[in-house]
Amino acid sequence: MRLRKKMIDHVAKTVGQSLVDKGLLELDVPTETFVAEISRVITADLLVEDRLNDEVKEILRTHMQELDRGNIDYSRMFAMVKRKLVQERGLIL
Repeated sequence: MRLRKKMIDHVAKTVGQSLVDKGLLELDVPTETFVAEISRVITADLLVEDRLNDEVKEILRTHMQELDRGNIDYSRMFAMVKRKLVQERGLIL
């Protein structure tokens, strides 16, 4: 995950407070509960990319001999495989 929990919590608090302050929504739950849910959603979204990266690494690890034989750049192949999986799964990163 590229963001620390502290930063995610700060973003969640800022977004939540902004929505309430602008009158875009009224809360039926305490503000802290709402902010915690925003933080949870942001964290879950960021973890999707982390899991995808791990999956791409595993795919490339199983084909490492072929990559070495073909003198293929690992980072380019990583980006290509990741892009393909994102497209196949309809992910938004």
